[in-house]
Order: sequence, then structure tokens, then C-alpha cells
Amino acid sequence: MLWILVILGATLFVAYANGANDNFKGVATLFGSGTADYRKALWWATVTTLAGSLAAFFFATKLISIFQGKGLVPALLAESQPFVAAVILGAAFTVFLAAKIGIPISTTHSLTGAMVGSGFVALGMGIGFDTLLKSFLLPLLVSPLIAVAVALVAYPVLSHGLRLAGLTKENCICIGKEMVPVNITPEGYGMAQALTGLRVLVDEQTVCAQRLGGTIGGVNAQSAIDAVHFLSAGTLSFARGLNDTPKIVALGLVASALDLGWAITLVAMVMALGGLLSARRVAETVSKRITAMEPDQGFIANLVTSFLVIFASKWGLPVSTTQVSCGALFGIGIANGQARWSVIRTILLAWVLTLPIAGVAAGLIYEILSRLTMG
Repeated sequence: MLWILVILGATLFVAYANGANDNFKGVATLFGSGTADYRKALWWATVTTLAGSLAAFFFATKLISIFQGKGLVPALLAESQPFVAAVILGAAFTVFLAAKIGIPISTTHSLTGAMVGSGFVALGMGIGFDTLLKSFLLPLLVSPLIAVAVALVAYPVLSHGLRLAGLTKENCICIGKEMVPVNITPEGYGMAQALTGLRVLVDEQTVCAQRLGGTIGGVNAQSAIDAVHFLSAGTLSFARGLNDTPKIVALGLVASALDLGWAITLVAMVMALGGLLSARRVAETVSKRITAMEPDQGFIANLVTSFLVIFASKWGLPVSTTQVSCGALFGIGIANGQARWSVIRTILLAWVLTLPIAGVAAGLIYEILSRLTMG
């Protein structure tokens, strides 16, 4: 019973730390581009991440299997209570420390490092290096590079498409009957105006007002872009909840601390709480410090990240939402020439250090717990 309580507490701790470090990343572009203030963006992230976390119950069996350590360490060790507790606590310590200092790191990377560290203390060189490389490290290393590349390609293409469509800040999208000049006599003397059938017009608001009589509907183009931006941010937060929740739940299930339904519900609620109470420092970093951005640029970054994370969830690939979302922001910053390289270098260094810090922390905790258990 004591071990179950320890593992349950550790699982909820890593869920809280994950919420503090990761929840805001899905809406960072809303806050960074000025589309929404901090509070509105935070609540949108909370609601949509919670929905994604709960949806993980239906889609997450493959990720749960991967993050139970299968293939990385022997099943007997992966199911041992000291190993499970050490992995969760080591990852939680690393992620919470990063959240306190405002550095966006990967919970996925932290859990991987913690499993490697605990496994190394227990087995030495007997851990499954092939599994580590193929199932963990390659997706983690490749995903941010893909995000940068896709953002670099998508930004100019989509920006050009928006300009061709006339969707600029100054324009509106209106529906109405266009006023056209007509002759009032057979000889053509005198002119009047008549209404045509319904038309959709994209132009400056003054032009729309002149050309459309009896307008029945219209929206400012910037408002339309903002609405789609909100939708893309919500999609990204949903995808993050869908992808990250199973990773946190997985190890707790190994130790039979909770059944799947209760585990996902508790983790989802505590992740939401962590975001609401402790996300501010990481929010400032990912929203304001990586690059300056316009709403359309933030929208493109969110589309890139959402696509990659949802694709990864579908195929059970343990990509890092943090690294994908930051990679997309790096790509946008490079494309618009406003990347802040000192901040990017700091984040990259933190990513390099995440695995060894989590590994050392988890290894030490495993050693202590093993000695206590043996004693």
C-alpha cells in the first residue's frame, strides 16, 4: 500500500510539473502575437489540453506500452516499484526545476533520461540500446528538425497565399448584393444603380461599403485570421494532451497503482492545475523571447506543430511536443529574420542537459530506494 501511494504521488507530481512546463506552449503564439492576453490564452490552453488528455483514453495504448519501458529494460525491472518511483520522481524533478526557471524542456525527454538512468544503475550496460535509439532518441532528435524545416517551407507559401487571397489586416470579407451602374433609357442617357445577386468580396472596408448595397454579412479579415489562430492553438493543445498524458500514466499503470480510466482522469486534472498555477515563466519564454511574431506567423507555427504531433500520436511515436512547437517557432524566427539566437541557444543547451540531469536524478533515487527496500 505504501508503494502505491508513493507512486501515485510521484505520478501526480510529474503531471503537475508537465502542466507547468508544457500547457502554455500550445497557445504561446496567441500571447506572443498579441492575439490574446495571458489569462485568455491560459484558459483556452487549459480547456483544450484537458479535452485532449481525456481523449487519450481511446487512442493511447501504443504510447502507454512504449513508456512502460518495454524493450529498454527487462519486464521484471520495469515492473519493480523502486524503478517506477525513481523514473517518475527523476523526471518530475527535472521538469519542475525547468518550469521554475522558465526554460521549456521536454517531459518526454525527461522520462526517457530517467528510465535510462535508473536502468543503468540497475543493469549497467544491459539496457536495450537498440530500443533506446529506435523508439526514443530518433523521434526526439528528428522531430524538432522536421518542425524547423516544415515551418521554413510553410511560412512563405502560406503567407503568399494569404496575400493573394487579399486576407490582410486592412481588408474584410463581405457578403452582399453588388451595386452596378445601369442605363435608365434605351438611348443611354442617365445612369442608375441596381443590385446584383449575392457576391463574396474581399477588399478594403471602404471599397466593400461602396460596392455592396444591402450587405447582409461581413467580417474583418484580421478577425477571421484570429479565429483560425485560436482554433489552431486549441488543436495544438488538444494534441499535446493526447500525446503527453499516456507517457505520464504509463509507469503508474505498471505498478498497478491505478486503472486506466482513473489514471488518465487524475493526471489530466493535475496537469490542468499545474498549468493554471505555475506556467507563467515558461509562457514568457516561449511567447516573447524566441522571436517576435505576427498573428499569421503564429497561426502557421501552430499548424505545423499540430500536424506533426497528431501524426506522431497516430503512429505511437514519442515525439516531444515541446521540441516540435519550439522547432516551429525557431523556423518562423529564421524565416522572418527575428530569431533571438541567444535564447534559442539557451533552450538547445537545456535540451541537451535534460536527459543526463533526469538520468542522474533518477539513478540516485533508484539507488536510495533499492537500498531501503533491501534493508
